[in-house]
Amino acid sequence: MDIAERGPAEPGPADRPGRKMSPDRDVYTVSRLNREVRVLLERGFGTLWLEAEISNFARPSSGHWYFSLKDAGAQVRCAMFRQRNMLCAFAAKDGQKVLVRARIGLYEPRGEYQLIVDHMEDAGLGALKRQFEELSAKLEREGLFAAGRKRPVPSLPRRIGVITSPTGAAVRDILHVLARRFPAVDVLIYPVPVQGAQAAGDIIAALRLAGSRAECDVLILARGGGSLEDLWAFNDEGLARAIVASPLPIITGIGHEVDFTIADFAADVRAPTPSAAAEVAVPDAAEWLDAFVRLDARLLRCLRRRIDEHRQRLRWLTGRASLVSPSAKLAQQSQRLDEVEQRLSRALRRRLIASRERLSWLTGRAALVSPAARVAQQLARLENLRVRSDRAWRQIVRRARERLLPLVRTLNAVSPLATLDRGYAIVSTEAGEILRDAAHAKPGTVIEARLARGRLRAKVEGST
Repeated sequence: MDIAERGPAEPGPADRPGRKMSPDRDVYTVSRLNREVRVLLERGFGTLWLEAEISNFARPSSGHWYFSLKDAGAQVRCAMFRQRNMLCAFAAKDGQKVLVRARIGLYEPRGEYQLIVDHMEDAGLGALKRQFEELSAKLEREGLFAAGRKRPVPSLPRRIGVITSPTGAAVRDILHVLARRFPAVDVLIYPVPVQGAQAAGDIIAALRLAGSRAECDVLILARGGGSLEDLWAFNDEGLARAIVASPLPIITGIGHEVDFTIADFAADVRAPTPSAAAEVAVPDAAEWLDAFVRLDARLLRCLRRRIDEHRQRLRWLTGRASLVSPSAKLAQQSQRLDEVEQRLSRALRRRLIASRERLSWLTGRAALVSPAARVAQQLARLENLRVRSDRAWRQIVRRARERLLPLVRTLNAVSPLATLDRGYAIVSTEAGEILRDAAHAKPGTVIEARLARGRLRAKVEGST
């Protein structure tokens, strides 16, 4: 159950001192509570954007940034770790208004919620980017950026129009590339400002003029590199619509390779730089000459290949005629007969080998189930049992002897016969009663004395 669904428990007998707590009650520790609250915050909000002012900025030796983001009514603690703030394009400071992308988290040791910042940008630059993204999304929904409406650039233009600043480095780069790659093409320059509040209107006017005069086969709209603010004239909605409405295909080469503008999206072809736009507009003369040479060689190869194909077909037809002759058929059938004979011989050999193997297996099988083999097996088993029985009997006798010898020694030690060896005798009456008292033997009584070896009979004459 989530923490948000757990209400306060009503006091009961288990809550009183000295009472045992109910086994089904889930008791939280502070660490567990903070951990689960952190998970709920991270899952509940996800990534969000926040625009605010930096305060209490601190950068310890670890390189991480710790600061607060505040507005007029509240503030929140933030952390931006070193791996992320290294990607920031500026040095953050107190009082700076920024736009951040962050995740909501909880610092468990203190139970304080905070923002983990992944990305930070200047709020002014962020406004321009948001405006750029909104306009881009709007024009894309209208279909101005659709690939299906873009026109192909002519492969060999007779004249190229260049709309750019006549004093900038872009026009020099374009003219240099055109003269190097294809010096035969004519170039017509439409001078316009490429930066400032009036630049977009002047560029639109130049596009309409070039379209109405139809003096060129393709137009290049170019400008050198700069910041987002410097390139902002090319993010004008009216300019994008003028590019789409132009009857001439347009190539853009604005800024550097990483720079993208609305004009690039609306143009028929986007080149990363002005020089690259010039390379796209015209073919390479050296490549054309090489292409003519390759086409000439290819034509010769094609002619040779066609001649070789006709020659091979003539040979095939000649050979085909020889195949349908009776002698050719006879030779073919003779070869077929030899092949069948060889296959039959191989099949017979395989069958003979299989039969031999089966006979050998059956012979071994018969030997296993014959009475003689089983009798021999039982005799061997009987002999084995006899040997084991003799061995067991001898072992039993040896163990009995080992148990009997100590008993015999003990019995000899306590036997009266051992006493007789020392000179004593056992005296008894004729009835076999042992005499222990002389008074029991009256005079005239016949007694018997048993010695260690032999017996004596005597008559009592008197007793003392």
